[in-house]
Amino acid sequence: MKLSPQLELEGVSLRDMTEADVAAVDALERRLFPVDAWPLQMFFDELSQPETRRYVVAEAAGEIIAYAGLMCIEPIADVQTIAVVPEFEGKGIGSAILTELIEEARRRRAADVLLEVRADNPRAQQLYLRFGFEQIHIRPRYYRDGTDALIMRLPLDNSTPTEGASA
Repeated sequence: MKLSPQLELEGVSLRDMTEADVAAVDALERRLFPVDAWPLQMFFDELSQPETRRYVVAEAAGEIIAYAGLMCIEPIADVQTIAVVPEFEGKGIGSAILTELIEEARRRRAADVLLEVRADNPRAQQLYLRFGFEQIHIRPRYYRDGTDALIMRLPLDNSTPTEGASA
């Protein structure tokens, strides 16, 4: 998968997630989302559905530092999860992963990409806005701690490259 020259210089690589990655991803999930962490089995369940799912990981020095997943059932693609460890935030990894998920949605002929983001996560919201996502709804008290979810949508024009891909 194509990464920016800067990420390649920093030794970051992006690849498909495998079952062998689930233990490491689960450890990151519990660290990054202690209240809302997915159950371990959910990652195996997601990986077992390649006809409608795509999961990727980013690695640096042999360690997984980010992961993300997409579900696509025409005409809608949905970003299931996206996470970057705090030590690697701000280096373009989230943008690289999101670009890959959007391109996957295009390959699967989705008309729109949807996602939920915590109302108290402005950094993630800004990433999505740079890519052209727009807020279309609020799900009150969506997260276990009572935080609202912002529902965001990116309409896809499958004839043009991904918006924000160089961000």
